Amino acid sequence: MRNIRYIAVHCTATSQKGTSIDQLKAYWNSLGWKKPGYHYVVMPSGKVEQLLDENQVSNGVKDFNAYLINVAYMGGIDSNGKAMDNRTEAQKAALYFLLEQLKFRYPKAIIQGHRDFSPDRNGDGKISSNEFIKQCPCFNAKEEYRNIGMVDKIQDEIFLQ
Repeated sequence: MRNIRYIAVHCTATSQKGTSIDQLKAYWNSLGWKKPGYHYVVMPSGKVEQLLDENQVSNGVKDFNAYLINVAYMGGIDSNGKAMDNRTEAQKAALYFLLEQLKFRYPKAIIQGHRDFSPDRNGDGKISSNEFIKQCPCFNAKEEYRNIGMVDKIQDEIFLQ
């Protein structure tokens, strides 16, 4: 069993339409990767595709992969290739539900975006937008998902009183 410390949220940095799981796999193969970049990919329809068992290490965040589950949504760029949060409502709902399930399985794991693994270059203790190595996932996942798992924590605290 792996010690999961993080659940990393990504975008695939591809078009939402016309990009397939097979194309993602072909890209990773072209990089020489033996395993996929993500454990799960959420399609524009909201369908969740599992690409790798959670007990296996994927290639989502260099130097952190042994300690995380990588989840991505298909998309993340506009028609000009510029970073953009273009999640569909179905993707938002499916991603939230998936993250709830993962947080239940890994209650101590921190949910954050790929960009939040960037180094703190100015040493102020925060990763600011000017320090991001990548824009991925094109929205503030740490903030958006901060309350996932909190209901269980609050219920446990009430029960233990």
